[in-house]
Parts: sequence; structure tokens; C-alpha cells
Amino acid sequence: MVAHMTKKAIILAGGAGTRLYPLTQIACKQLLPIYDKPMIYYPLATLMLGGLREVLIISTPKDLPMIRGLLGDGARLGMRIEYAEQPKPAGLAQAFVIGADFVGNDSVCLILGDNIFYGKLDFFRDALRLVGMDGGACVFGYQVKDPERYGVVEFGADGRAISIEEKPTKPKSPFAVPGLYVYDNEVLQIARDLKPSPRGEFEITDVNVEYLRRQNLHVRVLGRGMAWLDTGTQQSLLDASNYIAAIENRQGLKIACLEEIAFAQGFIDRAGMQRCIDAIPKSPYREYLELVMGEAR
Repeated sequence: MVAHMTKKAIILAGGAGTRLYPLTQIACKQLLPIYDKPMIYYPLATLMLGGLREVLIISTPKDLPMIRGLLGDGARLGMRIEYAEQPKPAGLAQAFVIGADFVGNDSVCLILGDNIFYGKLDFFRDALRLVGMDGGACVFGYQVKDPERYGVVEFGADGRAISIEEKPTKPKSPFAVPGLYVYDNEVLQIARDLKPSPRGEFEITDVNVEYLRRQNLHVRVLGRGMAWLDTGTQQSLLDASNYIAAIENRQGLKIACLEEIAFAQGFIDRAGMQRCIDAIPKSPYREYLELVMGEAR
């Protein structure tokens, strides 16, 4: 079988963001700032760095127009961005029911709109290739001090995953499953067949458990050089902003600068990059892109 990359991706940017009240009275969580950019730039940047150019963004009917107004159809970035509504929060796995027509016959990546990844993304590109070539699913494990807040993966003596539990009161390991998942096309039927959990949601952990039952779930542990931040509370929102600020100010390089990534990935050429710059008002952000453009000569 000839190896190919997973091509389709979904950003799930729904939810009420109640833990961030009253901030989410102003705008949805995914449009709140993480230092110098809207939060949704960061998961979109992760997808772009993985080579993904076809993206479906799912959000609430109230918030979708603002997200669409920010990102448009993606053409300026050499991408195709589509949008779909999640009328009410009903679990992460519902993304595959809502996005079934968009996914079609392809494999698909799902990333949560409030998850930030920073570091070498080889693990992600490898997962996209693995699932695109061999099928199954690939999720990740990341060591945290509070695993009870997340889906938790347990490993056997041979290093293979043997269980996954959603927000267990007594976690069997310190490894949380971040909000980044890669699945073959079987995920569409698996999601359709799910029953709601006791809290009334279609759980992504139940999808992963089904792949584990089929012995077709790959789990890759992210090392200490990889940063994974979620931004569900005021403190984690501040921590993420401070983290991004520290790195950007130290290096003079921007994280999750979509135009820069599109140019570096070959999604747009110099003319496309110049059009992006021309559309941006005079600002440090524009000055940074002009510098990037100049250095690429």
C-alpha cells in the first residue's frame, strides 16, 4: 500500500466556556486572546504545520459568524475552511456526525479549539501518515499532575495501551490524552453508533475505547520537550499567554503566525504572502510579516 497523509481536519470550537465566565460573555473561548493572537490560531497552526489544508470548524450558531469573519474561507492562506454548527454541546465525538459529509471517505484529524501544542511536531506528522497508510486511530499521551481532569491512558508492561478512562476518580496512570486525535474513516460509523454517557454526551473516550477493543489504537507518548497547554480556566489562559510571550520575546519569532506558516509550507507563494501583508493594518504583526518576507528573498 502506498503511504499517504491524512488530508481532512476538524477543529471543534464549541462549548459554552462557563468556567471562563464572564470572559466568555464578550466572545467565545476560542476567540479570546492567547498573548497576541486569537486562541483558534494555535490549533489551526498545528494542523497547517502537519500539512493539512482542508479544515472544518464546528462551533455554536451564536459564535460561528465571528469565527467565519476572522478566518473566512481560508483561500488567502491557500486552504479550504468550511463551517458547521453544533446546536448544543453534546460531546466531542459528535464532531464526526456533524462533519461526516466533509470527511467523506478520508481519514480525519480532530483538534480541540482550546488546545495549544508547541515543539517539534514530528509525532503529529507521523500519526497522519500512519493512519493514512494503515488505518486505525492514533492518540497521544502526555504526563500531567492532575490526570483526573482528562481522559487517561494506562500502559501495560510492554508499553502498549491497555485502557482509557474518561476523568477517572482514581487514575491508573499520569498520562492524559490531549485534544488531538487521528482516525481512519471507520470513526464516522463508530461515532454514529455511540450511546450518550451518563452526563448525556457522546464521549471521545468511548471512540478510543472502541479502537482499543479492535486492537487498532496507537498511542504515542509526548516527551518532555513538547508543550501541551489547554486553556479552560482563567489561570491556564494566563499561563498559556505568558508561555507564548516568553518564547516570542526571547526569540523574536512568532508562534502560530498563520500567514508565515502558509508561506513556509508552500500553501501560498510570494504574491499571496504580499496580498496577506497588504490586507493587514500598520501594526507590529504586519512589520513581522514584512520581515519574514524580506528574509525569504
